[in-house]
Amino acid sequence: MSKAVIVTGGAGYIGSHTCKALAAAGFTPVTYDSLSRGHDWAVRWGPLERGDVLDKEALAAVFAQYRPIAVVHFAGLLYVGESVKEPLLYYRHNVGGTLTLLEAMQAAHVRHLVFSSSAAVYGVPERVPIVEDAELQPINPYGASKQMAERLVADAAAAWPLSWTALRYFNAAGADPEGELGEAHDPEPHLVPRALAAAAGDLPEFGIYGDDYDTPDGTCIRDYVHVTDLAQAHVAALSYLLDGNPSRPINVGTGRGYSVREVIDTVKRVTGRDFRCPVSARRAGDPARLVADAGRAAELLGLTCRYPDLADIVGHAWSWYQKRAKR
Repeated sequence: MSKAVIVTGGAGYIGSHTCKALAAAGFTPVTYDSLSRGHDWAVRWGPLERGDVLDKEALAAVFAQYRPIAVVHFAGLLYVGESVKEPLLYYRHNVGGTLTLLEAMQAAHVRHLVFSSSAAVYGVPERVPIVEDAELQPINPYGASKQMAERLVADAAAAWPLSWTALRYFNAAGADPEGELGEAHDPEPHLVPRALAAAAGDLPEFGIYGDDYDTPDGTCIRDYVHVTDLAQAHVAALSYLLDGNPSRPINVGTGRGYSVREVIDTVKRVTGRDFRCPVSARRAGDPARLVADAGRAAELLGLTCRYPDLADIVGHAWSWYQKRAKR
């Protein structure tokens, strides 16, 4: 039986880490990526097929060649700010790309899908920690596009034999502990690598957006999940589906939140470097707290985070940052 798994967006940050984890679990990850925002150097554990997720004919050819048992779907756009400026671009790629992929899967009789969703589908939560049956009320086009894609998947599964899970993950961070992979976005939107850039002197300062939230130190609190743990969650979700379990969304987080100032303090401690952190006004739509209720992932996927400690997450990210700086 074939153990090929198509990984759309497998040349990206989370996708490439997941390909490594899939290979370690005995699968053959086939990366399908346009490389518009991914990196060919990150594809090391299986073949690379270059193509756009909006191209149904190219997808059909890849399905015919590899006859996969499942798809792990990362391909899409992920910048909140960009989604506000260019909403149609986000709906075209995140919703239209998922639609095209589902059509290709249906035609090729591929019946299992692990979908890369996001905690952005929850918007500003009424209660924290956030459970999976909380109301979905996204506040930006990125989050709305992920919610719409989830609905597409669920509706498809109601019409033809498709099992799925939507992994709603919180703040992915860190890098491969073995130093083979890490974060390399351009531009870089995420807090940890930007703080590391300030520590390295590659940014003049690290700006804090608002210190007047209803939190212990006034800054936003987020749930940071190590990218290696997140990758393992995708492997566990795939096994869950292959075992015949029911489709459902699943949060992936640690269940513990850290404030922006706690992240900054950890970065300064791990790197041994100081940097300026001026405070400016809040960004519109930033919730005070986003923390996962991780109970379902533990119960259904047997998921326990190997690296729940923020210092480990920052330490691995710093090692990767320094390694890339030497290239």
